[in-house]
Amino acid sequence: MAVDPVAGATYSSSTAGKAAAKASVDYDSFLKLLIAQMKNQDPTDPMDASEQIAQLATFSQVEQSIQMNSNLETLITGNALTNASTYIGKTITSADEKTTGVVASVRVYTDTMVATTTDGKEIPIVVGVRVGTKPTTETSDS
Repeated sequence: MAVDPVAGATYSSSTAGKAAAKASVDYDSFLKLLIAQMKNQDPTDPMDASEQIAQLATFSQVEQSIQMNSNLETLITGNALTNASTYIGKTITSADEKTTGVVASVRVYTDTMVATTTDGKEIPIVVGVRVGTKPTTETSDS
């Protein structure tokens, strides 16, 4: 059985719930298979009890890994949303330095975040993007 790695920043709680439900369906299937295996084993050559325990322990570890991935995805999503909110109101400059503006909103996707400036420009938040405080207008008295 393969366990998918952590996919991205916006793993929905419904997806996490589906993974947990799938794990328990698989766990139930495993137990049914184990019971069927015990009922139908050859009485002259029974299955080793330590082998059964090892199978159950291995499956339990897989189930715990799925639950841990679900919890990690929820944590990553919360962290991405917190990070996104810190960009609002700050000046952002794209990695190629061609687009700049004050961030009005941020959309969070699975693999990236996109900032929308107050003048409607969209800037993907990737390596090389500069974010600073909102510029102030200075006046001088001469």
